[in-house]
Amino acid sequence: MSKVRVRFAPSPTGPLHLGGARTALYDYLFAKNKGGDFVLRIEDTDTTRFVEGAEDYIMEALEWCGIIPDESPKHGGPYGPYRQSERRDIYDRYTEAILKTDYAYMAFDTAEELDAIRSEYEARGEVFSYDNKTRNTLRNSISLSEEEVQQLLDAKTPFVVRFKMPFDRTLNLEDIIRGKFSVNTNVLDDKVLVKNDGMPTYHFANIIDDHEMKITHVIRGEEWLPSMGLHVLLYEAMGWEAPEFAHLSLILKPEGKGKLSKRDGDKFGFPVFPLDFKDPVTGVVSKGYREEGYLPEAFVNFLALLGWSPADDKEILSLEDMTKEFDLYKVHKAGARFSKEKAEWFNHQYLQKKSDTELMKMLKASTPNVDVVSEASLLKVIGLMKERATFPKDIYENGKFFFEAPTTYDEKALKKAWNDETPALMSELANLLQNLEVFEANPIKEAVHHFTEEKGLGMGKVMMPLRLSLVGELKGPDVPDIIEILGKEESVARIQNAVKNIH
Repeated sequence: MSKVRVRFAPSPTGPLHLGGARTALYDYLFAKNKGGDFVLRIEDTDTTRFVEGAEDYIMEALEWCGIIPDESPKHGGPYGPYRQSERRDIYDRYTEAILKTDYAYMAFDTAEELDAIRSEYEARGEVFSYDNKTRNTLRNSISLSEEEVQQLLDAKTPFVVRFKMPFDRTLNLEDIIRGKFSVNTNVLDDKVLVKNDGMPTYHFANIIDDHEMKITHVIRGEEWLPSMGLHVLLYEAMGWEAPEFAHLSLILKPEGKGKLSKRDGDKFGFPVFPLDFKDPVTGVVSKGYREEGYLPEAFVNFLALLGWSPADDKEILSLEDMTKEFDLYKVHKAGARFSKEKAEWFNHQYLQKKSDTELMKMLKASTPNVDVVSEASLLKVIGLMKERATFPKDIYENGKFFFEAPTTYDEKALKKAWNDETPALMSELANLLQNLEVFEANPIKEAVHHFTEEKGLGMGKVMMPLRLSLVGELKGPDVPDIIEILGKEESVARIQNAVKNIH
C-alpha cells in the first residue's frame, strides 16, 4: 500500500468553524497513526467569497491546536503550490484532457437563457435540471454540430465545461464511515467543472489536486457525500485510481437538532471558532476558544471526542494518545451533540494538571491587575484558588479580594456576621495581628484560636466578621491563608476599614 496522505482543504471565506477544526484534527490523527502525511491546501478559487485574513487565521488556528501540517502554503512541500489560485496552469492542462474524453462537453448557454428555461419549468410545476435528459435540447457541444461549435469558439463566445453524466448507471460506492451504498446516475446532474473564466469549480479542482498531491484518503464533512458519485466518476474519466472516502457527521446544536452555527454560540454563550476573528468589513469580533481561556490541549481533547470513541471510553487523552488510538472505523455515523458544560469540564481537568508557575504566566498575560501582589504571593493565591477554577481568569475573578480591598460589604453577610459588639472585637483582633512576629498561616490560626477561647466565643463569632472585613463577603479559602497572603499591613488596614465603615 502506498504511503497514507490526507489533506485538509478549507476555503478562506471566513474563520475556521468547530466542524472544520474537527475535520483537520481527524485528518491529522489518521495520517499520524498510519505514519503518513497531513497536507493543508487552501481552496481559494471562489474569489467572490474571499475574506481578507481568513487564510492566516486558519493556519494560526491549526498551529494553536497543535495540528501542524507536513505540507502547506507556509511549510512548502514537493507537490505545491498549495493554494488553488496558484495552480491555474495545472487545471488548464486537465481541462484540455477531459474535453478530449466522452465525459465532458462545452456548454454555451447564457445565464439569462437558463433562467428563462427554469421559469418555464416552474410555470409547469416542475424543476429544471441540466442533466442527461435535457442536455440534448440545450446549447452545447453535444446538441450543436461541429461547425456551430467552432463558430462559437471563433467568436470567443463564453462557455462552461460540464460533466457528461452517464445515463442510467448504478454506482456502487463505499465510505469508511457510512459503509456501502449505491447511487443511480439519473438522479445526478451535469455539474459545471470549469467556469466561463477558465477557473475550475470545487469538484474538478478538488480531484485534480488530490491526484497530483497523491492523496490516498479524503476525510471531509457529510455535506459532500452527495458529490461522491460525481467525484468517483471524475477519477474514472481521467483514468486515475480514486482515493478512499470518509464523510464525517455533523456537530449538532446543544439541543441535538441541526448543525451547530455561530448563532447557536451567540445564543448559548460559547465560541464556535478556535480563535477570535474580527470581520474585516464589519469590524465585528467573533469569540474564540483561545481568548475565552481554553487551553489548546483541552480544546483538542474535547473536539476529538465529538464523534469518536477511544478504547475503554477514556476521556482524557493527549494528542499523542489520540494519535496512537485513532481509527476511522470507530468514528460515529450519527451527529455529535455539542455541550458547553463538557467543554468546560475538559478545560477544568487540564487546568488542574498545570503547575502553579505555568498558571502564573497565563494569569499575568491575561490579567494585568495581578501584578499588584508579589510573585510569591501570586503563587500562593493560585495554589489556593485553582481547584475550583475552569479558566485561568477564574483564579482572579474568584480571588479578586487578594488584589483589591473591599469597598462594599454583602448585605446578607452583614446581618449574619456583624452586631454591636463586633467593632470592638475586630479592633482587638487587629492589634493582635499587628503584634504577631511570625506572620504565617499556622501561627495566625493559633493566635486567632487562642483569642477566641480567651473571649469565650465560638469560632464563627470571630471568623465570620474577620472574613467579611478581609473579603467583603463570606467566601474564599481559610482565613489564616488569606491573612498570610495579604500581609500584616494590608490585613490590619482592611479590618480597621471595616470597623470604621460598617454601621
